[in-house]
Amino acid sequence: QVQLVESGGGSVEPGGSLTLSCAASGFAFRRYAMTWVRQAPGKGLERISTISGGGTVGYKSSVKGRFTISRDNGRDTVTLQMKYLKPEDTGVYYCGKCSEELVTCGEIEKRGRGTQVTVSS
Repeated sequence: QVQLVESGGGSVEPGGSLTLSCAASGFAFRRYAMTWVRQAPGKGLERISTISGGGTVGYKSSVKGRFTISRDNGRDTVTLQMKYLKPEDTGVYYCGKCSEELVTCGEIEKRGRGTQVTVSS
């Protein structure tokens, strides 16, 4: 079955960096877009960044220029590099499998269990 396992979260000070990774299994990874979504404390899920099967990327405006998404179709992994982190980036970050190959993503068919990111001084 589809499995997504995130890693790399932690606590950093404002301005710091973190890299999140997601290991995928159980499906034809290269055929699907992958996305990172975030849930801030007390708020709903928001889509942060998406990468198509072929590598086209998209970002939420608030993270553009600070976050970089990438994927390795040979290792079935997707990575989110986060720089210049802000307190408002705090939340649980989930890796998601999209329902389509395009960067538009469609629906998120499956999420991992998430990894906590805390940005605080």
